Amino acid sequence: MRRAKTAFATIFAACLAAAYLMAAVRLDQASAAVVVPSQSIPAVAASLGSPMVGEAAYYGAELAGHPTASGEIFDPSLLTAAHRTLPLGSQVQVTNLGNGLSTVVRINDRGPYSGDSIIDLSTAAAQRIGLRGSDRVQLERLR
Repeated sequence: MRRAKTAFATIFAACLAAAYLMAAVRLDQASAAVVVPSQSIPAVAASLGSPMVGEAAYYGAELAGHPTASGEIFDPSLLTAAHRTLPLGSQVQVTNLGNGLSTVVRINDRGPYSGDSIIDLSTAAAQRIGLRGSDRVQLERLR
């Protein structure tokens, strides 16, 4: 009987922890990505590797409706981006080094293939960080 109570207490504690995490997690409507506020789980803000610095550009309406490398249809209103080597589905924090604005994007496409850019942002992501044409950015992979 004592083992059953201990097992129940362990399962109950795990359920409470899961409920707490679920309360802290929300769905970002713009990118259809799960967003976990960093104040609730500090480990989310930790970078997976060294930050990358380089030029960012954006692509928009001209490619809307076309398939991306991940197979999903490109929507310029979502917080997505193209990167040459990061795994598809990666979450990346992009910070505009000119103004300090940042946003988190999901890598769903490959590129950029021309110029010196290290990332191509969707129109929505570019607007969030105040990107005008191309700017110098820092990328930090979150997951």
